[in-house]
Amino acid sequence: MYGDIKLYAGSACPELAQRVASYIGIRLSRWNITTFPNENIFIRLNSSVRGQDVYLIQTHAKPVHTNIMEMLIAIDCFKRDSAGRVTVVTPYMSYSQSDKKDQPRVPITARLLADMIEVAGADRWVTIDLHAGQIQGFYKIPGDSLTALHIICKYIRAKGLNGTVVTTDLGFAKGGRNYAEALGFPLAFIEKRRTGPTGTREALTLIGSVAGRDVLIVDDLVDTAGSVQQAAEIVRAHGARDVYLAFTHPVLSPPAIDRLRGLDLKEIITTDTLPIAPQDRLPNMTILTVADLLGEVIIRSHEGRSVGELFNE
Repeated sequence: MYGDIKLYAGSACPELAQRVASYIGIRLSRWNITTFPNENIFIRLNSSVRGQDVYLIQTHAKPVHTNIMEMLIAIDCFKRDSAGRVTVVTPYMSYSQSDKKDQPRVPITARLLADMIEVAGADRWVTIDLHAGQIQGFYKIPGDSLTALHIICKYIRAKGLNGTVVTTDLGFAKGGRNYAEALGFPLAFIEKRRTGPTGTREALTLIGSVAGRDVLIVDDLVDTAGSVQQAAEIVRAHGARDVYLAFTHPVLSPPAIDRLRGLDLKEIITTDTLPIAPQDRLPNMTILTVADLLGEVIIRSHEGRSVGELFNE
């Protein structure tokens, strides 16, 4: 239905985009992105995308708002050059935690972001491990919500652990269950409750047993690592053996790296949905790539084949 695949790398993740291009067996398409002194962004394509199947890989890394704006301008640029189809590939979708109106007088920013992507002209979207699955319903255009679970579990299986999966709170209970089923491990939870006038969350207790077992703490993302710190301390207090941490999105806002460095973790396992600065790569950190997953999804989308077959769905 469309012409050739045209793959563009956003400023937030050029290395990941290059790995995706290598998997597909194509070269990244070239463009010029200029930021003027007034911080306005200007994009010009070096060749036409008329009638082509265009994919933009742009994760929402810091500076988040600059990268979101670049993504929206790029989509508009492709549409105005008469692209046959535009797919925005956002490995990490920002504002996914703002998915509901759980307090008076607050926005639902995840819905706003979905509206902006649609209005800019995207025909499809692709992302990995949304913080809340219901965000898929915010989009009127079709998309693929992928998961890095299979990539992480394949790596964990090779270790032959006598493990228990532990989630940092009950909010990730379903995600934790998916990890436990994929690995054949029992499941335990950290119970948390909001306390005090500021609503600060405090880890209270462990639901389940980890005594004498390896523990795999799982979450979809790590931001400041406060929840991870509490979880690691609790499982240690309950007799865990080696403690591993696995999560998809390395947001790693300060003081996350300092907290992770100070924890007694055997290994930290994450992915490259967000770039990690060299100085933040800890000696016990393993970064798995999602490039092959994204590359295969792009190929299948271009050829009109099922993406669900990748996961036996």
